[in-house]
Amino acid sequence: MTLLYMKVLVTGGLGFIGSHTVVELQNEGYEVVIIDDCSNSSENVLEGITSITEKTPLFEKIDLKEKNKVEDFFKRHHDIEGVIHFAASKAVGESVEKPLLYYENNIGTLVYILKELCNKNKASFIFSSSCTVYGQADKMPITESAPVKMAESPYGNTKQMGEEIIADTCKVTPSLNAIALRYFNPIGAHPSSQIGELPIGVPQNLVPFITQTGVGLREELSVFGDDYPTEDGTCVRDYIYVVDLAKAHVIALQRLMNGKNSNNYEVFNVGTGTGSTVLEVIQSFEKISDKKLNYKIVDRRPGDITSAYADTTKANEILGWKSQYTLDEAMKSAWDWEQKVRS
Repeated sequence: MTLLYMKVLVTGGLGFIGSHTVVELQNEGYEVVIIDDCSNSSENVLEGITSITEKTPLFEKIDLKEKNKVEDFFKRHHDIEGVIHFAASKAVGESVEKPLLYYENNIGTLVYILKELCNKNKASFIFSSSCTVYGQADKMPITESAPVKMAESPYGNTKQMGEEIIADTCKVTPSLNAIALRYFNPIGAHPSSQIGELPIGVPQNLVPFITQTGVGLREELSVFGDDYPTEDGTCVRDYIYVVDLAKAHVIALQRLMNGKNSNNYEVFNVGTGTGSTVLEVIQSFEKISDKKLNYKIVDRRPGDITSAYADTTKANEILGWKSQYTLDEAMKSAWDWEQKVRS
């Protein structure tokens, strides 16, 4: 059972995964403080969180690149016991065009937060990592022991470097306990349709592009390549429901706070363990929406790997976490959310 009023900082807590994690934390009785600079989110998300949980989290609009503001925040909130760190730039294509922006935003901010946590007697840290660290893995499904390959983009590199920085810091800081969650492809929205994925500009991810095409906001969906060595020629990914993913963060945090971790730095895959092709995801949308989707096959996109899906045995057995929702259920929540937002 969670101790009442245990205070947790969620950076990027107004974003897609962050907001769903704030909901799950508040449902478990944690006192949550959100830091977000709203560069890829909106303060309106607070209303959705409050509507679901009947509690408004504390919120501070801070740019974590400003070191003095990070130091000031931790002075004022000296009773924070855990941090879940989502705040990062995350568009692969943009990272190729603006590498220094990504290194400053994703690495610099991580260092500033870890420095503050190292000053504490005890601190728990959950890092939002990614399956991009594996690149095109040699074997499917991907286990945590699969080699971390040279990153395909500056974004992917920041996730690899982030994990290395945390591991190195934990080696020399016994008071710091950390878990990196390497997750696959988060999709969907809260079943209440009060919060969900709302990308600014053209979506970088498949499912919001599908739902925006379905609702008429986008004219056509491009499927990048149908000549991959897969069942139907399209890329395979592991699509995990965002609420399942949010719950994994809470369980990981509880593991650290309760001293159940076997090392002070651990890594877990978070996915469904099932790969779905792009065409299967489109078929799922057409099934749950009863609509035909306007899409066309175009050339492969540079940097896309053929296949990536998780071996979730470690998370299932050690964390005691397992994904609960099917692709169709997750897709329906995304479609319900899209229709609500556009109504």
